[in-house]
Amino acid sequence: MSDDPKRSHDGLEVLSEKQCLDLLASRDLGRLAFAIGDQPEIFPVNYGTDGSIVVFKTADGTKAQQAILRRVAFEVDSWDPDTGVGWSVVLKGVAQEVTTGIDPFAAALRERPVNPVAPGVRERWVALYPGEITGRRFGRA
Repeated sequence: MSDDPKRSHDGLEVLSEKQCLDLLASRDLGRLAFAIGDQPEIFPVNYGTDGSIVVFKTADGTKAQQAILRRVAFEVDSWDPDTGVGWSVVLKGVAQEVTTGIDPFAAALRERPVNPVAPGVRERWVALYPGEITGRRFGRA
C-alpha cells in the first residue's frame, strides 16, 4: 500500500497501511472475529499494538481463547457525529499465544500496555499477526 489516500468507486477513502497503523495505535478497544464451529463470533477486546501486531489478554476457558492458532479478523473504528466522519481498520491474520514465549519478541509483546476493562483475571497473552491490513475513511465531503 502506498501512503497516498485513494478514493474507491463508492466515495470511500482507501487508507494507506501507515494511516491504518496510526489509527490502530490511537485506540485500545476493538473487535476480534472468528468462527467457532460453523458460527461467526465477535468479541470486544482491549488491546495494545507493536507496529502491525495486535496483542490482547484473555482467560482460560473463554471463547476468545479459542482464537489461538486460527485465522481471525480484528476491527477497530471510530465515528464523530459532530463532523460526520468515520473510519474503520481491519486486520486479518493468525492469532498465536505468547504467554510463555521466552524469545525477546514475545517478552516485548507482553510489555505492551493492555488494560482489559471486562471483569475477571486475564493472564493469557494472544498476538494477532496480520497478513492483510485495510482501512477506509468515510463521511461528509
